[in-house]
This record gives sequence, structure tokens and C-alpha cells, in this order.
Amino acid sequence: MSAPGPEAAVGLTELQQDAFTELVNIGVSRAAASLRKMIGTQVLLSVPSVEIVSREAAARLIGEREAAPLVVVHQDFGGAFAGRALLIFPQENGRELVRAVAGEELSPEEVAALEDEALAETGNIILNGCLATMANMLRRTLTMSLPGIERGDGPQIFGMRTGEGAGADALVLFLYIDFSVSERDIRGYLAMLMDLPALETLRVLVDEFIARALGDLDG
Repeated sequence: MSAPGPEAAVGLTELQQDAFTELVNIGVSRAAASLRKMIGTQVLLSVPSVEIVSREAAARLIGEREAAPLVVVHQDFGGAFAGRALLIFPQENGRELVRAVAGEELSPEEVAALEDEALAETGNIILNGCLATMANMLRRTLTMSLPGIERGDGPQIFGMRTGEGAGADALVLFLYIDFSVSERDIRGYLAMLMDLPALETLRVLVDEFIARALGDLDG
């Protein structure tokens, strides 16, 4: 019988998981509103569930779902808790997103030329909007790096440098995103790579958020 992985040490209770899923959904809905203002068309984003898994498990989860190469917008964040945020799309979904953002009339060559810039801008809006909203609701602040773009498969994505303080024991808050832009269905993933101390800090902040919410209900 194998020993439990480090993710077992920060397993979320059902209440913590519900609260964190709610925080993320509020964050992505704010991000969707910002994206809608930028491109002038309906944007729907939702996050059905949140899991804490090892990097290997996150790579395997994506590998089971996606055979095609992946494109990733990544940003490091720091403050009350630190790590790296990843917005992940299958390559063709990324191009669909570029068409939705930059214009349907673009040729394949124009889409390819604009792809990195459009994805970085879109990813920045989604990741910044999501994390800033979550941090605000947890009564903390975060700083975000400029966005970068990576391509590869699951092991490459989750094996990359994970930012200050996140090493080999980094875990992944792994979220599937339902993403619809201009009536296109664009699936994607939101992942946050954090080490054990950062995840433990985040769990404490979520507990404080739950206590405040329950206190408001009692009041």
C-alpha cells in the first residue's frame, strides 16, 4: 500500500471545496464581464469543480482528455499566497478564442500571427480578474507578473518552473472551465501551482471566508 501523496495533507473538506468553487466562479464571472467589455460579445465562464492534485496527476488528467497539443497562458502571483496560474486550452480551441476576440474574418495566417498576443491579453484578463477577485474576497492582495505563453503536452506544462517557492512538491488546484464566446464552445482548464505552505495559507483564508459568511447568516 503506497503512502498518501502530499495532496492528502491539504485535502479540502466538502465545505471548503464548495466555498473555494464559489470563490473561483465569482472570480471567473468578473473576468468574463471584463472580457465581454473588451470584445463586445457574450462571454460565459463557469467552473464546475475544484480538485487538489499532484503535478503528475494534473498532467495525466489533461492527457486523458486532450490528445492535441496545448497552449498555455501563465502568470506568477505573490502576496498572501504565491504560485503560478495557468490558463490551458487545446491548441485549436486557442485559435477559436483568437477568432472570437480578434474577428471572424481573419485568415488562418492572420490568426497564427495574432495568436500569442491575443491569447496573452485574454489570459491576462481572465487570470488577473479571477485571482484579484478571489484575493479581494479573502481580504488579501496579490501581485501578478506579465503573462507568458507556453506550448506542449501535460507533462511539459506541469513540469515547468513554477515560480518562487514552488518546487518539486508543488501541488495543483485543478479546475475545468466551461467557456463560451460568441456562441462557440471553447473548453479549457484553470490551474494554480502552489507549494504546501501556500496551499495551507489559502485553506486558512478560505476557512476565515466561510466563518464570515456563516456569521453574516447568523446575524
